[in-house]
Amino acid sequence: MTQPNCPYECRPNLIAQTVISSFPILASSIQLDTFANQHLPSMLPLDLNCDLGEGYPHDADLMPLVTSANIACGYHAGDRDTMRRTVDLALEHGVAIGAHPGFADRDNFGRRELRLSVREYYDLVLEQVQIMADVAHAAGARLQHVKPHGALYNMAAREPELAQVLALAVRDFDPNLILFGLSGSASIAEARKLGLRTLSEVFADRSYQPDGSLTPRSQPGALLDSEADSRRQVYDMVVHGRVQAVGGAYVPICAETICLHGDGAHAVPFARMIRGFLENLDTHAPQP
Repeated sequence: MTQPNCPYECRPNLIAQTVISSFPILASSIQLDTFANQHLPSMLPLDLNCDLGEGYPHDADLMPLVTSANIACGYHAGDRDTMRRTVDLALEHGVAIGAHPGFADRDNFGRRELRLSVREYYDLVLEQVQIMADVAHAAGARLQHVKPHGALYNMAAREPELAQVLALAVRDFDPNLILFGLSGSASIAEARKLGLRTLSEVFADRSYQPDGSLTPRSQPGALLDSEADSRRQVYDMVVHGRVQAVGGAYVPICAETICLHGDGAHAVPFARMIRGFLENLDTHAPQP
């Protein structure tokens, strides 16, 4: 993992003061950077994205709380019916629509690593983005972004060659799409080399390793089950540009979009908490 290159550097000595009513256990007054994600369909200062359309029961409750929806494209989960219903829900709430392509491995929910040829990886992403774009178009909408799912996401984060192939598939389909990738990862670096716009993603419900990667789900502590732990992690990532990894070390991180998994047991309360935090950020204070 490389050092994140974030346009919204967290500079505690150069940023505005605000009161975070959502974070009373952490601080009554903190310092913030000024964020300017121009693609956002809402007034939130930072994107909040969620993986949706995967067959879990919380989509209707989560959609009003997020700003970007990563919609399963029928390979690891979902089908054209769930895709259309999720797109309609996103349109109802003014949420940006994204494709969430994964391995065609429903038995493992796209979370098992599969080795394919370069062409197969390319086609895997291109086909799913096309499907999602078609569904969105039929509903009178358009795609904003692409975020790979599960094992495909994690493999691209650490493997530059694969990251390049996935970014190329996205660019070839539509060079105006935004690629979501793990902050500081090969996914972001390779997409930028190809001229794609990117958003560096951080996670509210996953723990981190000292190299900045996500703790594998097979390991204890990979998922954050406590709202207090998630709150503290989001605070650190957004305000201080860092995350505390397993073992206690702090890792620099760039937070441009925050991910919350729609299949998590605590997805809805976590989403409400994060939404409340973002709504209370003072984004209009002038730079000193």
